[in-house]
Amino acid sequence: MTTIEREQQSSGSRLSLVLLFLIPLAALGLMLSIFAFTNPLALFTADLPPIEDLTVEAVRVTPDGFEAVLVNGGPDPVTIAQVLVDEAYWQFEISPSETIPRLGSATIAIPYPWVETEPHEIVFITSTGTTFVGEVAIATETPTPGVREFFAYGLLGFYVGVVPVALGMLWYAPLRRLGRKWLGFILALTLGLLVFLLIDTLVDAFEVSEELPAVFQGIPLIFFAALLTWLVLLAIGSRREKGRLAKRFSPAVYVAFLIALGIGLHNLGEGLAIGAAFSFGEAALGTFLVIGFTLHNITEGVGIVAPLLPGSTGEAQARPRLRVFVILALLAGVPAMFGAWIGGFANAPLLGLVFLGIGVGAIFQVVVEVGRLLWNYAQAEETTVASWANVSGFLVGIGIMYATALLVS
Repeated sequence: MTTIEREQQSSGSRLSLVLLFLIPLAALGLMLSIFAFTNPLALFTADLPPIEDLTVEAVRVTPDGFEAVLVNGGPDPVTIAQVLVDEAYWQFEISPSETIPRLGSATIAIPYPWVETEPHEIVFITSTGTTFVGEVAIATETPTPGVREFFAYGLLGFYVGVVPVALGMLWYAPLRRLGRKWLGFILALTLGLLVFLLIDTLVDAFEVSEELPAVFQGIPLIFFAALLTWLVLLAIGSRREKGRLAKRFSPAVYVAFLIALGIGLHNLGEGLAIGAAFSFGEAALGTFLVIGFTLHNITEGVGIVAPLLPGSTGEAQARPRLRVFVILALLAGVPAMFGAWIGGFANAPLLGLVFLGIGVGAIFQVVVEVGRLLWNYAQAEETTVASWANVSGFLVGIGIMYATALLVS
């Protein structure tokens, strides 16, 4: 066979391969065209009322009244016909249109003489008579983005994120002096902290998913984000073991960075909750809330420094430099500031759900890494991983997180 014949045969095989790929696409296009122009399902949908599924995504309090954001998560367009405020029909303006298309949103402005700190109920009535309810738990003007508000919410996130983590990390010096015999207890305590954070983050994600329209598939989205994050961290870990990262970061520093990352993503979720609470006037006891989160998060600093203690990774290691502790504190605490900004200025439950899902995946991988450290320590000490010291440390870690969580519930 000559060269020309080989080239002709190769081009022919490529053309046949392209055609094989195009045939299913052409068949799919034909089927979609039939459904779009002939509506073969008309027999099943005749004389049936439309399915309406509106979600009241946010209700903001303005100087002139209320401003509500509605999202249509149903399969059919929804038309807003009337609005009730505190059981009285009220005037309203809606943009961009009274009819909200599928997956579309609309903003409704309601001029109303609201009363400071009093609750108000808003009922949206569609053209079919279906009602959807939005509530203002405590009427107080919703803050608008500005320089002053930006620094206020950032400072709030700094108080509940960076400060308590940094204070907790100060326990590194006394923990280092305890010696190797207490290392298993400390690692088990860290594992208890992380398991509590894992469950707490997952529960928070489930609560946020309830605020989303069902069409967004909130719960599957949580697990998809968690799975993707876990796989990415696994890939980074395998690359670290084989590449240049292994020379730049010791196993202890790597695990500490993983813990700080997981805690940071969890604190981002906490920042979202705090920012939204202050924004919508649901945190009248704001100072108490900040104190509660500070006490809750201070123990996270202990978990971050635990892998840095001598012997935690089974290898000799020097005391980390100060900049390592600074970076770890910022990695774990600064996300709370971003969460406060997002929660305070942009009510974005879908974005918050994705971040919480990422946090679940990251914390799960951290639990695996710390569990591996505890297992290796038990083997090195020729003892069982379920020793009384380890079990006690695990229970103490969970108990501390549970007790401090009561302050912010």
